[in-house]
Amino acid sequence: MGLMSKILGESSRNTGDYIELSAGDLATEDVEAKMQIKIAKIGDKTDVIDIKDEVYDGNIVIADITRHSTQDRTMEHITDELKQVAKEVHGDIVQKDDDQLIIAPTGVSISRERIGR
Repeated sequence: MGLMSKILGESSRNTGDYIELSAGDLATEDVEAKMQIKIAKIGDKTDVIDIKDEVYDGNIVIADITRHSTQDRTMEHITDELKQVAKEVHGDIVQKDDDQLIIAPTGVSISRERIGR
């Protein structure tokens, strides 16, 4: 079971699946975010279209790829397509183990070093 499955479960994509965490007593202002982190699940090649749109729109996408083997031919095509998107927008892309792809837009680089041990 991948990290995204543990976080989101195996159910459908719903905003109700997320738990709202309060910032407590911190002062929060209504500021519109310039970028969002989007969560995706890649089941087949058609899911790549929505991911590409999000990256072109300037958002970071964390994609769950647990349904595919990294040696899977379909996964190779998907990865190549997303690498091309990252290159086109001067962004970044990494694969975390066998369960996630992280695709970032222009101006965002993804560290290859883990925090902590």
